[in-house]
Amino acid sequence: MPYPVAHALFFVFFIGAAGVYALVGPLFRGELSSGDAKRILLLLFAGGFSSLFPDLIVVYNLIVKGTMEHCWIGPFPTHSILFSFSAVLFWGVVGYAVYGKFDRAAYLGLFAWAASLSHLLLDDIDEGGIYYFYPVYDKQVSVFSYMGLGFSEVSLFHYLIASFVSVFFISVIIMMALFALSHFGFEFRYRSEK
Repeated sequence: MPYPVAHALFFVFFIGAAGVYALVGPLFRGELSSGDAKRILLLLFAGGFSSLFPDLIVVYNLIVKGTMEHCWIGPFPTHSILFSFSAVLFWGVVGYAVYGKFDRAAYLGLFAWAASLSHLLLDDIDEGGIYYFYPVYDKQVSVFSYMGLGFSEVSLFHYLIASFVSVFFISVIIMMALFALSHFGFEFRYRSEK
């Protein structure tokens, strides 16, 4: 498991790079109001908190059981897509309380889910397997299983499929974050050359 700081930084600077890019210019030009700063801080907090969300059970286990176990709540794995979806529900409620609009709440939840899924991908890279599809499939699956292998160790077809799937999952999470950020005013635009 990478350190908690690595999970938060990975999400903010890699997955949420569009938000950082869109924020830097107005920040240095002094174009941000205090209301803008509060909304941006909420997004950063939601992303940072949710990128650590699957590991939060370690606090309970450390206090109650005296262990650093962080992947299970009883028989339920915290490193699964289903558990990560609870970030959508939590931040959806927070978003509705803050914004009072269902669409803003849904996009904040989507942004939080992208952060939580980025945690799963980073742990998969480090540990080599996550219970992504629990309870439908109760065995560990690794999206990055063949990335460290050469062509001689597996067939070329398996290597190419695994590479495609790995890049596809990372791209989907980045697109989820970009889609959510676009509804909060962050965007890239094409400017035609004159």
